[in-house]
Amino acid sequence: MSNMHSGCILIRMSKSIQIRNVPERVHRTLRARAAAAGLSLSEYLLGEITRVADRPAVADVLARGAARTAGASTRDIVAAVRAGRDRD
Repeated sequence: MSNMHSGCILIRMSKSIQIRNVPERVHRTLRARAAAAGLSLSEYLLGEITRVADRPAVADVLARGAARTAGASTRDIVAAVRAGRDRD
């Protein structure tokens, strides 16, 4: 064993996702979109789910919006819109 390298090699394993019961119509549509993009179905779906995962969850966006305190009140905004309509 004197000639063996004793370093540690890290291998990053990808995760797999399996989706069952995909309707034929949905599968056909996704397969066609992948082909049109010049990608395999797996490559296409990986891009799609990556975009979904990169977007914040709706609940997080709503919570951030609710936490904001600066800006005009709803009453002021409605009054401004009505005033603008009344000018016409």
